[in-house]
Amino acid sequence: MKLYDGGRAPNPRRVRVFLAEKGIEVPLQPVDMAAMEHRSEALARLNPLRRLPVLELDDGTVLTESVAICRYFEEIQPEPALFGRGAVGRAQVEMWQRRVEHGLFMTVAAAFRHLHPAMKGWEVPQVPEWGEANKPKAVAFLYFLDSELAQRPFIAGEAFTIADITGLVAIQFMKPARIDMPAELKHLKRWYDAVAARPSAAA
Repeated sequence: MKLYDGGRAPNPRRVRVFLAEKGIEVPLQPVDMAAMEHRSEALARLNPLRRLPVLELDDGTVLTESVAICRYFEEIQPEPALFGRGAVGRAQVEMWQRRVEHGLFMTVAAAFRHLHPAMKGWEVPQVPEWGEANKPKAVAFLYFLDSELAQRPFIAGEAFTIADITGLVAIQFMKPARIDMPAELKHLKRWYDAVAARPSAAA
C-alpha cells in the first residue's frame, strides 16, 4: 500500500489527519505539487485527473478522492468511528461533511485558486471576480457554523468526525486564501482551538 501525498495541499492533508486520528500508518510517496509533479504522466497512469491524494493498494487497486480514501480506511478499521454510528448518526455526519465541504472548503479553495498569483499556472483561466465572489460565501458559512456550534462540541454532534477534519483544513486554508475569521464568532473559535490542538492536526 502506498499513499501519493501532496504535502500541505488541503485534500492530502484531510487524509493524513484522518489516518492520524485512526492511528494508521501508510507509506507516503511525496509528490512535489509546486514542481507540478502531480501533472506528470507517471501520476496520470494512476489518476487520469492528475490530482492528489492517490492510494494504491497492494493488489494494484487505485483509489482517489480524499473522502473516498477515508471511507476505505473507515471500513478496514472502524474504530474510532469518524463517519458516525448507526443509520442516523452516519447520515448526520454525511450531511455535515457535505455542508462543510460545499459551504466552506470549496468556497475557500475557489478564492485561493482564482486570486493567488501562484495559481496562475494551475487554474486556467483564473477568474478573479469568481475568487472575490466566494470570499463572502465562506464568511457567511462561518457565521452559520458558529450558530450551530453553540449547540454542540463538534460539527456533526458529540463526537469528532470527518466533518471536523474538513472544517479544520478549510479554516487553516483561509490564511493563504486571505479570508479572515470574524473575531465575534466565539463558538467557532472554541471549536477551532479544540480541534487544532489535537495531535492529528499536525499531520
